[in-house]
Amino acid sequence: MKYVNNLKKGDTVGLICPSSFISEERKAQCIEAVEKLGFKVKCADNLTTDLAGYMAGSGEVRGQWINRMFADDEVKGIFCIRGGDGSSRVMEYLDYDLIKNNPKVFVGYSDVTNLHLALTQNCDMVTFHGPMVSSNMVDSFDEETKESFFQTINAEESFSFKNPEGVPVKVLVEGKAEGALTGGNLSLLSASMGTPYEMDTKGKILFIEEVCEPITKIEKWIYHLRNAGKLEKCKGILLGQFTKIVNDDENYDYLCVIKDAVEGLGIPVMYDVQSGHGSQIMTLPMGAKCKMDTSECSIVFEV
Repeated sequence: MKYVNNLKKGDTVGLICPSSFISEERKAQCIEAVEKLGFKVKCADNLTTDLAGYMAGSGEVRGQWINRMFADDEVKGIFCIRGGDGSSRVMEYLDYDLIKNNPKVFVGYSDVTNLHLALTQNCDMVTFHGPMVSSNMVDSFDEETKESFFQTINAEESFSFKNPEGVPVKVLVEGKAEGALTGGNLSLLSASMGTPYEMDTKGKILFIEEVCEPITKIEKWIYHLRNAGKLEKCKGILLGQFTKIVNDDENYDYLCVIKDAVEGLGIPVMYDVQSGHGSQIMTLPMGAKCKMDTSECSIVFEV
């Protein structure tokens, strides 16, 4: 698995909307935010295209822009503007051979989960589950989020994952495990089942996060993964931010659901990993080898 870590200030970054669109005003703000980080900017031309009120153009248009950014020798990194909806329509248009032969820093989360799965599993490259331009960098790119972002995408040796100060990673089920990191947004992971883009968890560490969903859907999607054999095949689970989860029973939360779902599987589970849809987002290298140890509450990535 190639850990692409050659993005430096002065390089050109490609901005894409693989899911939902933004306004012209927001586009200008996004360009300014990335330029302030020291990068040059090249934009896909569909960022402000409004298709059906929630997609930045057709799946083919969005897929071709991903291909074009990977093919462009001038572009050294690709930042997703935002998530939203519609990335499932992109998958059939990705040129995996082209992408594999032109690995680059690729960053996003949420609906971008589809792309993390596709690129790590088909293109043998590490991608980054981290802050997006409109969603984070424009309005709320705090110093800890920024530090985690740059340290992770530029890592040249093994490093320990760190949460923001004062927010410890916690243990749900004890144990040690190691394997390549996979996963992302729970609803997208569940939706991948039965498709050519299905998540592969065999021998891997599974990362899961979710936002603005009722506990009943958390339960349904987690048990979809269990019933599909995805939980028993993984070596361990890291739970990210479960933000604004709707729950009428304060005595049965998402942790209870997941603890029930992993019962009898003998895999360690750690939670409160601050990556997902929270106010601070630590960057995770998807596809990189991960070692988790609950006795030390440690998460270490190899480059």
